[in-house]
Amino acid sequence: MRELPTTPGTTDTNTDTHTEADPREVPRSGEDAQVIVVGAGPASSAAYHLARVGMDVILLEKARFPREKVCGDGLTPRAVHQLIRMGVDVSAPGWTRSRGMRWVAGKHRVHIEWPALGRYPDFGLSRSRHDFDDILARHAVAAGARLYSGWKAERPLTDRAGRVTGVAASSDSPDVPGTVDFRAPVVVAADGASARLALALGLERDPGRQIATAARRYYRSPERSREEYLELWADLRFPDGGPYLPGYGWIFPMGDGRVNVGLGALPHRRHGKADLRATLDQWLARTPREWGLREENAEGPVRSAALPLGFNRHPLYARGLLLVGDSGGMVSPWNGEGIAQAMEAGEVAAESAALALAHPEGPRREQVLRGYPVEMNRRWGRYYRLGNTAADLVFSRAGFQPVLNRYVMGSPFLLDLLARLLTDLTDKPSRDVADHVLNTAFRLVPAPRPGRRRSRPGKR
Repeated sequence: MRELPTTPGTTDTNTDTHTEADPREVPRSGEDAQVIVVGAGPASSAAYHLARVGMDVILLEKARFPREKVCGDGLTPRAVHQLIRMGVDVSAPGWTRSRGMRWVAGKHRVHIEWPALGRYPDFGLSRSRHDFDDILARHAVAAGARLYSGWKAERPLTDRAGRVTGVAASSDSPDVPGTVDFRAPVVVAADGASARLALALGLERDPGRQIATAARRYYRSPERSREEYLELWADLRFPDGGPYLPGYGWIFPMGDGRVNVGLGALPHRRHGKADLRATLDQWLARTPREWGLREENAEGPVRSAALPLGFNRHPLYARGLLLVGDSGGMVSPWNGEGIAQAMEAGEVAAESAALALAHPEGPRREQVLRGYPVEMNRRWGRYYRLGNTAADLVFSRAGFQPVLNRYVMGSPFLLDLLARLLTDLTDKPSRDVADHVLNTAFRLVPAPRPGRRRSRPGKR
């Protein structure tokens, strides 16, 4: 019986290349790592934080870097905060800074600066997911994680009691036929909206929670590429001239001569799902021709993806498996942001796993792991509950346009308040009136009940 390679992957941060353990050398031992993180997207921050405190961690990624991901590529100060916590040099070439947001609603255009808070930086960033995830993976490897790219997690491994003991994965290398068992007492599912590992355990999504859809495309636009603001349009309509789109459009500068242009939308209560490609074409025809947002300047096709919102899968921990990022439905129901949430949850999951593994196998370890969903609920439970209500009652019926009326657009205080609400940027304890209003409002929201497990018939 073969064993997994024991040499950790390393990285050369100057050449941006990985050195990985040779997968041909052997697949299997009694326990191959302390933690396995499945998926090297933003939630792979878990691998970095685990490795940084000396944990033996394997990071499995089904693709090879660099690779495409459907994303707006815009990062709020909350996401920047997580990058800084990982030691990423956000001043290096390739990062484009933003001062704030520009909101467009009808004839109104306003600029909102990122707030100067004690908890978060006062700037945002843009960077293509083509190499963003690669940067995070390199930091995890540099901290000591072992990266296996080109390895797809097929299913969780379980013991007789149904507890997860690792994952079976297949390699895209012809030298490794079949599946290989990677074993660890704790597995972090950072495998995206597909949530393959969660589904294999019978953990279904909550059908009562919204799922948004996003579509994006790159355009060559030197004029807009070095903009200092992330631009958001709230006055978009269905292609047939129907109601306002229950979402918004974005134009995010990439700093390299391109912009990331896209749409994110909920299903409309009456009109159902919008044809995002047709809506995108209709919207871009309205933009000035000198911006270059026309077919002849497009780079690549329109790509789309699902956005699971507001903790739409429960429980976030079950039998040795921690759900992080999109696999746990952690995309914000307020604005569709998911990168910051995935990175933050990855850090919380890492702390929970490290603390749990300080105890021997048994009830005490299990108790610590069960604290992970409790902590995530403490951080975002009320905020997401209020956001889910807003998505159901307001955004899915009329989008953002009614909210961004002339009274709000004409009031700097209300604009700042709404911007902080949508991006979850407040100080605790409160430092100004806006913080006080929002923090008080969140405290008044009833605490969500612990998520009940939703399992398919026949699953344990």
